Amino acid sequence: MPEWNICPATGVNGSVPTPHGSASSPAASAPVQNPGTGPGKPATSVTPGLKAVDKETTAGVLYGIAAYGAWGLLPLYFLALMPANAVEIVANRVVWSLLFCVLLITATRSWAALRGAFRDRSVFGTLAIAAALIAVNWLTYTYGVTTGQAVEASLGYFINPLVSVLLGVFVLKEKLRPLQWAAVGIGFVAVVVLTVSYGKLPWIALTLAVSFGLYGFVKKRVGPRVDAVTSLSIETMVLAPLAAATMVFLAVSGSATLTSEGTGHFWLLVASGVITAVPLLFFGASARRLPMTTIGLLQYFAPVLQFVVAVAVFQEAMTVDRWIGFGVVWLALLVLTVDMLGAARKNSVARKLAHA
Repeated sequence: MPEWNICPATGVNGSVPTPHGSASSPAASAPVQNPGTGPGKPATSVTPGLKAVDKETTAGVLYGIAAYGAWGLLPLYFLALMPANAVEIVANRVVWSLLFCVLLITATRSWAALRGAFRDRSVFGTLAIAAALIAVNWLTYTYGVTTGQAVEASLGYFINPLVSVLLGVFVLKEKLRPLQWAAVGIGFVAVVVLTVSYGKLPWIALTLAVSFGLYGFVKKRVGPRVDAVTSLSIETMVLAPLAAATMVFLAVSGSATLTSEGTGHFWLLVASGVITAVPLLFFGASARRLPMTTIGLLQYFAPVLQFVVAVAVFQEAMTVDRWIGFGVVWLALLVLTVDMLGAARKNSVARKLAHA
């Protein structure tokens, strides 16, 4: 899943960051008069760069759909990797992701950025914590999918926005708006309903939601000091020794499938490096082009796809009480989305008034 490194849509003094990091002032984007194309043709108002902005927004949405679509279809990839278990899949994912990142950093000549991140103790320490959290997340998610619990795994990413709101309250001491409190309350009811439905606490969903919520919180502390590839490289470097040791242990014990299930299976496991890194690059490209509100809406694309795959392809059971539980979760997300859109609209109006 993605790392949360999202910049606001507008900068200070009403400037708007461009994809290249520079900022254009409001004056620079003011409409100019087109004198017309011939006698009797009226002058028209043209906004320089408007088409470019539209193209960037469209590109950002397409990159976002590509990223969240890839994450949403990930269960199909895990199905193709059977009979590899969750531990082997995650170990291979770490090792081959690191190799892919090394190749990518070499191709883009980004070793200086990687060295700088290593030398900064606060950055490296934060990313080491993030590595531990994402390892828990990957293991839990892969275990859920490979043991016939993909529906509950998708639930974890539906619940994740609610966990992020709670982290804001308890860790950042933020004050919630009424609709946010309502969403959290509805989400709590959903967990109770689903606990009764499953006959146990939905620990896979809760572990995924909490681990990814904390991962996003930790990564936000690093902020724009590291890019997506550098961040993933350091996280996989931290995990690589344990992952490599796990692969060796599985091979020695005869339980590894990397080389025992044919050439196709071998290359599918090796491809986990590309499958892990490329969606992150798409997400980074999307986040640079879109406001946080749009990214927040796009993030629901992944768990919806995961849920559809679990029910339609894996044919996991959905009893009436589970449908009710999921329905309550979706109601909570609807309330949260309405609040998010309302807050974004108010902020936009406030900015326009401030710079009028």
